[in-house]
Amino acid sequence: MEINSKNIKSVLGEIGVTPDINYGQNFLIEPIFSKRIVDLLNIQNNDKILEIGAGLGSLSHFLTSFSNDITLLDVDNNMTTFLQLFYKSDNVKIINNDIRRTNVSTYTKIVSNLPYNLTTEIVVYLCLNAVESCRLVLMCENETLLHFTSLSGKDYGPVSVLIHLLGDIKKEFTVPASAFYPSPKCTSTVFTIDFNSQSNRNDVKNTYLMCKELFLNRRKTIYNNLKRYLNNDELCGNILNELGISFNARPEEIDYKTYFEMYERIKLSDAKNTTR
Repeated sequence: MEINSKNIKSVLGEIGVTPDINYGQNFLIEPIFSKRIVDLLNIQNNDKILEIGAGLGSLSHFLTSFSNDITLLDVDNNMTTFLQLFYKSDNVKIINNDIRRTNVSTYTKIVSNLPYNLTTEIVVYLCLNAVESCRLVLMCENETLLHFTSLSGKDYGPVSVLIHLLGDIKKEFTVPASAFYPSPKCTSTVFTIDFNSQSNRNDVKNTYLMCKELFLNRRKTIYNNLKRYLNNDELCGNILNELGISFNARPEEIDYKTYFEMYERIKLSDAKNTTR
C-alpha cells in the first residue's frame, strides 16, 4: 500500500493510531522520496534486506516489489500488525522488536528512516554488528550527519572514526520537513555507508572503544587523555613520538587513520607484555 499525503490521515484513523513521539514516528508521505531511498540500495539477486522502523510501509511498498528475502522491523506492535495486512508473502518477514535487540549479522543491505532520538545509537549498533552488510541507506536529521562525516573539529568524534575506518559515507540528498507527517522541525538527509569488506571489524571496534575514552575530555591534550587511558606515561610518550603526534594536540585534531595506528601499537605492546 502506497503511503502518501492524501491517505496518511485516513490510514492512521482506521487503525486508531496517533504518531508516537517516543518512537520518533514521522511518516514519510512523499512516494518520490521513498522510491529514491529504496533505489539507493541497488538490490541484487542474492541480497538479504532489512528495513528498520518500517512503520506504515512507506519504504516497504517499494521494497516488497523485489523477490529477495526481506525483513520489515518495527518496535511498535500497531505498525507490525498493520504491515501484516498488506505484505503477507513467503519472502517477507515482519518482526515486532527493537533494532538494538535484533540480530543484524546476516543482512547484506539495511535501510531505514531512523528515529531521530536514536540515530547515533542505531548507526553505531549497525556498524558494529551488521558484519555481512555491504551498504546502509539511512535518513537522519541534517545536523546529526555532521557527527558522522566530520574529520576534524567539534563535530568529529568516535563515531566518525568508526564509520571512516569501516568504509565510505556519502550524503545523497535532503528531504524537506513537508515530506513527513507530522512534519519534524528540521530538514532530513539521506546518506549511504558502504563497508569495506577488507576492514578488520574487531580491530576497528576496539579502536572505536579506545576513542570513546580519549574523547571523554575533549579540551584536554591527547597526551593527558592517552596517559590516563594507558596508565603508563612511558608507553604514552613512545606512541605519540612514533606517530609524530604533538603532545599538545587535542583529540579532535588527530586523523582517524592515526587512531587506528595508535590502537595497533597499544595492541602490540599488550602482546609483548603477555609473552614476558
